[in-house]
Amino acid sequence: MTNENASASIRGIGTALAAASLGFGLIQLDVTIVNVALPRIGAALHAPVDMLQWVVDAYALVFAVLLLSAGVLGDRFGARRIFRAGLALFALASLGCGFAHSPGMLIAMRALQGVGAAAMLPASLALLNHACHHDGRLRARAIGLWTAAGGVTIAAGPLIGGLLIAAGSWRTIFLVNLPICAVGAWLTARVEETGRTPRAPHLDFAGQLLAIAALTGLTGAVIELRPLGLNHPLVLGGFATAMVAGLAFVRCEARSPAPMLPLRFFRLPSFSPAVGFGVLANLTYYGIVFVLSLYLQRVLGYSAFTAGLAYLPLTATFIVSNVASGWVIGRAGTRRPMIAGALVGAAGFALLLGLGSGTPYWWMLPGFALIPLGMGLAVPAMTTTILSAVDKTASGVAAAVLNAARQAGGAMGVALFGAFAGNGHIVAGLHAGLVTAVAAMLMAAGLAACGIADRRTIALRPERA
Repeated sequence: MTNENASASIRGIGTALAAASLGFGLIQLDVTIVNVALPRIGAALHAPVDMLQWVVDAYALVFAVLLLSAGVLGDRFGARRIFRAGLALFALASLGCGFAHSPGMLIAMRALQGVGAAAMLPASLALLNHACHHDGRLRARAIGLWTAAGGVTIAAGPLIGGLLIAAGSWRTIFLVNLPICAVGAWLTARVEETGRTPRAPHLDFAGQLLAIAALTGLTGAVIELRPLGLNHPLVLGGFATAMVAGLAFVRCEARSPAPMLPLRFFRLPSFSPAVGFGVLANLTYYGIVFVLSLYLQRVLGYSAFTAGLAYLPLTATFIVSNVASGWVIGRAGTRRPMIAGALVGAAGFALLLGLGSGTPYWWMLPGFALIPLGMGLAVPAMTTTILSAVDKTASGVAAAVLNAARQAGGAMGVALFGAFAGNGHIVAGLHAGLVTAVAAMLMAAGLAACGIADRRTIALRPERA
């Protein structure tokens, strides 16, 4: 390769990384930026806690159930085209959120944001995988930076939200997405079009509908469990729908010639444990951030701005751990960082178990540092494990499988931990959530220890079919 070609290749990778990271950062920002605004939204729109859970989960749930189909679309029509369409839809939905005048309208617009996010996420990772497919070490570092963008924004979401609310109103946390989407569109126009999969499968409409029914039924039942009770027809119906639709989904995917969820992926070494790891990581983090936002403002009496500042240590530690993760993976493989990250995260959650109605802020700092340190180390290793297991032409679908599972875990975390804290039982609910989080992260460490291949070169292996 000539110096000119090498320089062009580096510029192309840099542009793809910038566009993909901005898109992923935007997606993750809107996961948590809304948390610090929930008390303001509840007061302005007269929404109880279960409605506020839907404000968060409408985004995460739609995001999760459409990711698999979005991955197929990216592989079929090109990652750049689908990524740009997702950006445009996300901007439109953000505008609708900013002008919502009722809880129902806000929830609907948050769901539409989820559609745009679903289109962007697998396409963003596919852009990176195509740009770096010739160099496994470079891919590991690029994924580390991509994950850092998401990790930093998901941690900084409450801080950014607090600043925006202090400067204006809760509506600004959605309207700020518009200029970000514009920059993303400008960057993406300069990314080379990625390859499309020959004879890519058609959309699996039956599987898509069953996935929507299963996840919506389960999430809705968990959210409404505390206010309505286990014996309520809506709760029982939700659990029954989730069970029946879930079993039908697996049967449908096993028989379909073009499934949205290729079950063959789960026969690949390390794939299933990595997906399970991602579910547990998102369940704990999303759930705890939701309850912590209520705790800081409704129990400790912090303003939205002060509550946002309280999350600053999470942001700083995510930056350090995510950026360092690519270096660690290149030298230690993916198994060890996943185990270590899960154990460090569990320790961070455990340190918060002493929180009470009058806990000083400094007491939270060790936990606020260890949680993102562990997550930031483990998540890039988990993502690298997934991408190392599949051929690059299936990277969009593989990324969608991983992130659909993770977002479903996040939606369940908000539903479950929010149910713990319902009816004003915020401190008791926070403690129950933290115990659950510690157990979940120990389970994740066990999955990594037993199921991830112990190879120092896992991030450097060539593509496999």
